[in-house]
Amino acid sequence: MLNGIIIATIVVTIALGYKTKINTGLFGMIFAYIIGTFALGLKPAEVIKMWPVSIFFVILAISLFYNFAISNGTLEVLSQHMMYRTRSFPKMLPLVIFFAATIIAALGAGFFAVMAFFGPITIILCRKTGLSPLIGALAVNYGALCGNNFMVSPGGVVFIGLMNQVGYEAVSYGYAFQIFLASLVIPIIVLSVLILINKGKKSSHVIDIPKPQAFNGIQKKTLTLIFTMVTIVLIFPLLHTFIPSVKLFASLGKSIDVGLVAIIFTVIGLLLNIGSEKDIIKNVPWGTLLMICGVGMLISVAIKAGTVKMIASWVTAALPTAIVPVVMAVIGGFMSFFSSTMGVVTPALFPVVPGITEASGISAGILFSAIVIGAQATAISPFSSGGSLMLSCVGDDEREKMFTDLMFKGAPICLVSSIAYAFMINLFF
Repeated sequence: MLNGIIIATIVVTIALGYKTKINTGLFGMIFAYIIGTFALGLKPAEVIKMWPVSIFFVILAISLFYNFAISNGTLEVLSQHMMYRTRSFPKMLPLVIFFAATIIAALGAGFFAVMAFFGPITIILCRKTGLSPLIGALAVNYGALCGNNFMVSPGGVVFIGLMNQVGYEAVSYGYAFQIFLASLVIPIIVLSVLILINKGKKSSHVIDIPKPQAFNGIQKKTLTLIFTMVTIVLIFPLLHTFIPSVKLFASLGKSIDVGLVAIIFTVIGLLLNIGSEKDIIKNVPWGTLLMICGVGMLISVAIKAGTVKMIASWVTAALPTAIVPVVMAVIGGFMSFFSSTMGVVTPALFPVVPGITEASGISAGILFSAIVIGAQATAISPFSSGGSLMLSCVGDDEREKMFTDLMFKGAPICLVSSIAYAFMINLFF
């Protein structure tokens, strides 16, 4: 009975956030308190301790550091240089846009900033080259998501934090890399196929893009700090993943914490005067932090009550092993229609993974990547963040067609591709 109430409460939390536009995390905290204290008999202090401190700290630290590059214009100038240097390959424009958006998002710009910057530019380039605006929209959306999934980007650090919470600390970087790799390979395949079937009428040999300004001294320092920080954080975990026999890599990897390293580089950035402390604090995504941590408290209550374990048992008992990753991808995609992948879907579904893995033998990495790829497949829907941002980039005369294309072509293409990935990866790996 209690498990049913908790499941219903999670659904109601998501629905209230979607309907009222009030941060879903606030509803999560309220229900975590009510159920935890009055149904499970926990002390209020015990419920408060369910606030995911480690995830909160990592997102805060990463945001502070990367906000330098956003506030001083480094990422904007870098993206302009990337587009300018690839202007001679108009037929490869979707892949150019995808890789440019991926790199800028991976360097800390995050999903929304990349969509807001690349969206209008992409629509203009589509008009100049005859590229379908739908393909351009898919390229931007795919790139922003892929870069955001990078292991030291906002999405990647959330995934790693959630995986650490459910017991995969030793392999979380490897699983996060698997998520990133899936979000890199799937778009390349999809966009390559779409390039072959695109029927653009124009055939310009060079895209007309103005030459960007050179990096100034502050921006050069910012890029140096970013690449140094990323190298320090990733080098030992990745070496351990690929060469597990070397114990030194494992030891050094455990000593490198992305949040603490980001704080060190934030202070270095302030000492080098590459940005203002006021600006980098102001631009921290406080809403996202509230959402992730608030929903995380409610999921912690569900774990305490045994609800998550019950769901995992039901999934493995009721479904053939071959389609479990597919079902998780579909569930993630459905939830993402109404809520955030980082803030709601992954905090809700990642805790189910250990139970499913134990009962079915399916690799946890496969399940984690299936959840994320499925959830992000619907981001291009006109009702989701990516799709709505692209709709805002087209004129009134184009909006109705873009809406239809995103809804009935873009979202299905992405979802079917994600389902195919989930099935194939489980079948062969």
